[in-house]
Amino acid sequence: MTKLGTCSPAAQVYVVSTPPLPRFRVHARIVFLANNHICQHRQLHATRVLHNSKIRRKNSATTLRPRISQFLRISRAIVCSLEDLGVSTAPTFKRNRHNLSKISNMAFENLSAQDPDPQPIPKEEFTDSSQDTQLDEEKLKNFFIGAIDNGTTSTRFIIFDGMGEPVAQHQMEFKQYYPQSGWHEHNPKELVSTVKECMDRATNIFIDQGHDVSDIKAVGLTNQRETIVVWDTATGEPLYNAIAWPDTRTKGLVRELKAREGADELQDICGLPLSTYSSSVKLVWLLNHEESVRKAYDEGRLSFGTVDTWILWNLNGGKERDVHVTDTTNASRTMFMNLHTVQYDDKLLEFFKLDRTKLNLPKIVPSSSPDAFGSISTGLLKDVRIAGCLGDQSSALVGQQGFTPGSAKNTYGTGCFLLYNVGEEPVISKHGLLATVAYDFGGKRKPVYALEGSIAVAGSGVKFLMNNMGFITHSHKISDLAGSVKDNGGCIFVTAFSGLFAPYWIDDAKGTIFGITQFTERGHIARATLEATCFQTKAILDAMELDSGHKLNMLAVDGGMSNSNLCMQTQANIIGIPVDRPAMRETTALGAAIAAGFAVGVWKEFDELKEINQKDRMIFEPNISKEESAKMFKKWGRAVEMCRGWLDADESNGEFS
Repeated sequence: MTKLGTCSPAAQVYVVSTPPLPRFRVHARIVFLANNHICQHRQLHATRVLHNSKIRRKNSATTLRPRISQFLRISRAIVCSLEDLGVSTAPTFKRNRHNLSKISNMAFENLSAQDPDPQPIPKEEFTDSSQDTQLDEEKLKNFFIGAIDNGTTSTRFIIFDGMGEPVAQHQMEFKQYYPQSGWHEHNPKELVSTVKECMDRATNIFIDQGHDVSDIKAVGLTNQRETIVVWDTATGEPLYNAIAWPDTRTKGLVRELKAREGADELQDICGLPLSTYSSSVKLVWLLNHEESVRKAYDEGRLSFGTVDTWILWNLNGGKERDVHVTDTTNASRTMFMNLHTVQYDDKLLEFFKLDRTKLNLPKIVPSSSPDAFGSISTGLLKDVRIAGCLGDQSSALVGQQGFTPGSAKNTYGTGCFLLYNVGEEPVISKHGLLATVAYDFGGKRKPVYALEGSIAVAGSGVKFLMNNMGFITHSHKISDLAGSVKDNGGCIFVTAFSGLFAPYWIDDAKGTIFGITQFTERGHIARATLEATCFQTKAILDAMELDSGHKLNMLAVDGGMSNSNLCMQTQANIIGIPVDRPAMRETTALGAAIAAGFAVGVWKEFDELKEINQKDRMIFEPNISKEESAKMFKKWGRAVEMCRGWLDADESNGEFS
């Protein structure tokens, strides 16, 4: 074992030397021993094996090449990072650094130059199972947690066992309303009815399997964020349809608010920039345009909530119990909550000219609590506690076990959302990102914060090709269509159906396809649609690196679009780092189950979750050069600039800018 250097008396770094490399064999182990000081700066667990790869293949260049690449990438990243930690570059350090390069050259000289593109790699080949905490699987398989997942287009209810395996589930889509161009609404009552029906149907499946309802220890909730509901406090009746998060009717209002005194101070308080995205501007629009909403507000009977609040209020029986709460992750998306105090801020409310005495705001509570969210009042799960609540993207981060600062995940759903754990102190972005609460498990634990990049159109772009253009008959067919051509044929599709979100924040952009010729086929446009999400993810990752000062080494993914191998390989190529996909992709619902499970004692420490959803994860390695990737991204950037300025005539005094 060779000592590379030291950065403090309590921290040392070692590399177990690699023997001469036989043909098609790599056997290496890198061990990083770090103290808490290093953990805070490099976001690494103390005394943790970062990489342990034992790979033996005979005459298998196809399978070995990506594994060597993966091993060397992580090896170099660790060794090169030592300088950032203040490790002295002693001769032994330099020599071992040189050896890594030598290993690389030897390995690839022995590989066939004609290797096909690497395939996804099972993640277990890169993990050290000897370090895993062994759990009482039999015991955990007899604990069950329900999870309500209310997304943008559908609701599902999944019952998980204590090992994070789904045992019963049901899903229902609900109607989308588009009254005008750029408007997007839901029926609030349908949101609740689909939740109740999904719970009962999944529970019936659970019972048919021989279980008892009493086996379900608690229920968690995760939901689409920023979508708002307003209702009459006295009657419990909605006063307007739910305005969904992608809705852009507030574009004109946002421009007015940006010109208002104090607008430049908002992001430092709440972490969010003024945009059509947040809940606050949707509420102000309703007060300005809907007489029934304004009247209820003036009379002090206007109840406001994001989707979590509305669902929780109804599951608890509405007015009867009046459980009017929201968790910190959802509250952090309203622009009403101070990110530092985790409470409503009078300065924020005053900016939007809202009177707290007239507006019934939900109480802000932690994301995991045995009593704050009440219990289910009717149905098969009557009296079962609701013990967890998280906004959907925070829930996905929890489901991916992103508990360590520096962890990141990207969820490819209707939109696409990348969260990066920054620890217990919020980081206010200077590069177009949002600062938000990642999760808040209450008790003695402090809230954990994240940087977030939001993409308005991801899966909805695929549905556009299916429903509006008739390119495909089912969403999963997009990969077949996109794979029918070798590249995008020169097409770039800027999917700015609701403008562009992070890190651009361009509200006057419209969806635009560039590069169409007589050569263009449906497959080229399909591939360009997938690439649009991947390019925007790259832009967000670049912004995150600038804000955090740390380069991400791997991206965890989930969501419907992540089912596409082609999309995930494209993503790896464009961002230039490996993409890590779990076999069980319902990580958003799993996060809600974890929050509820912690509240009722199914799990007590994050270490107990190490084995959950770790089997059969796949790694997608980049398989194009950095130069080619950079060329593609530069072309995307030009397209983004060219799609600006497409204002509607009535928004620009009859003239287009």
